[in-house]
Amino acid sequence: MRQPPDAGFETRVEPARGGSGAWKVAVLLGLAFAWVVGWYYPTAAEIAHIWWRSDTFAHGLAVLPIFAWLVWRKRETLDAFAPAPAPAALAAVVAAGGAWLVGELVSVSALSHVALAVILVAGFIAVIGWPLARVLAFPLLFLFFGVPVGEFLLPVLMRYTADFTVLALRATGIPVYQENLYFIVPNGRWSVVEACSGLRYLVASLMVGALYAYLNYVSLRRRLLFMLVALAVPIVANWVRAYITVMIGYHFGSEFVEGFIHIVYGWVFFGIVIGIMFVIGARWNEAPVPPAAVRAHSVPASRGRWLALAPVALAMALFPLLLARLERPAAAFEVALAAPAAKPGWTLAEGGAHAYRPSFQGHRGEVFQAYRRDDGTEVGLYIAYYAAQRKGEELVMHGNSLSGQEEGGWRRTRNGEARLSIGPVRHAALSRGYEQLELWGWYWINGRVVSNDYLAKALLALDRLTGRTDDSAVVVVTVPARTAEASGLAAAETFVRDFAQAIDTLLIRTEAGR
Repeated sequence: MRQPPDAGFETRVEPARGGSGAWKVAVLLGLAFAWVVGWYYPTAAEIAHIWWRSDTFAHGLAVLPIFAWLVWRKRETLDAFAPAPAPAALAAVVAAGGAWLVGELVSVSALSHVALAVILVAGFIAVIGWPLARVLAFPLLFLFFGVPVGEFLLPVLMRYTADFTVLALRATGIPVYQENLYFIVPNGRWSVVEACSGLRYLVASLMVGALYAYLNYVSLRRRLLFMLVALAVPIVANWVRAYITVMIGYHFGSEFVEGFIHIVYGWVFFGIVIGIMFVIGARWNEAPVPPAAVRAHSVPASRGRWLALAPVALAMALFPLLLARLERPAAAFEVALAAPAAKPGWTLAEGGAHAYRPSFQGHRGEVFQAYRRDDGTEVGLYIAYYAAQRKGEELVMHGNSLSGQEEGGWRRTRNGEARLSIGPVRHAALSRGYEQLELWGWYWINGRVVSNDYLAKALLALDRLTGRTDDSAVVVVTVPARTAEASGLAAAETFVRDFAQAIDTLLIRTEAGR
């Protein structure tokens, strides 16, 4: 019978002399796991903590047990192989170790987590060898489902969920007014929050879908097609769930779908989604095809061959040691900031229309000052200064946003990019009841103006790796919508044009005097 193109996952191996047994493979995998986790324990513990506390990534708790089970399923095939070192895995360890080091230096957790997964898989390959790695290809790749990444998809998933819900409501004759992720129906206000994005459905569905495809299909084509189903079904199903939730609230009251009922309904709906996936997938099930035999290569019995793994083991240990040297503890300190003095045509304004204050955490110092032009235009200036950045004391981290914080009753109605005379900036509009506010924000990184979080992280990493200080700041200009000037953008541009040099001088002097 003809061998399917991807039957490498199901290889049958003729016994080779010197086969060491599945137990030896298990011991070697266990030793490699202990070595990697021992050196990278803080990152591994961080991943485990996310699995435990996050509903979105709780599926990660099952990844290692499923990996062990997938390896156990191959025990008869593994008995035919003698594990052999694969020192070529050093290249992957060095590349991933460098990425992990950068991720730790600039606190990009996603980069550190992915890099650790690569190091772990490379370590497994290094101790069992390439022939066995081919036999265990799927179990090794399955480990990447344990990496808690995907939150960057939240804004996109939330936006499409809101848009579909509004479109479906209007199609069924319900009047609805939409403002970004918020929408209003005649008897209530609704919003799409992170828990409603469908991300937790998506990542869990992809993991379950990959496992189902591996166990039930033989051809690569059917496996990939089912993965597309596992990608599309939870997204569309979450849109439908959001629409049904609003419809139930519209007809029976929003309190009917709040709290426990909402949570139970969400998980019951997810079970239905997985069931739909399996029903679709069952139509494509394939009978196992006896794979072609592949003779395993005999491996010399010399114990000295394992010394070839010494560079791999040392490389794994090198990067945590480098981090310990570069990331020396910094004593807590504060930086005193004074707002720029008023310019001709402007006066300092106390109180005024500025009920909103930008909220940034982990800074060494901050200042807020409102200014009023002679024509009545009011503009607020917020600056937060960062230096000797460590986890929890960073310019770009979870909780800090150039688009403004939704707190104290404030909600974001618009969000996007804009441009002022100083360069690209982030623009957002917020509202609270009848109060309206626009803001423009940017990062100042050693004299460079940046509005993209990823670019800001990259520049901070470059500065640290080249020996420069990581001094930086966030600058936010706020304009109440009731300002005397018709256009908030024009008010912000006028203020920036008049005060940009003073702000830059303030930050340069702060860095020089630290």
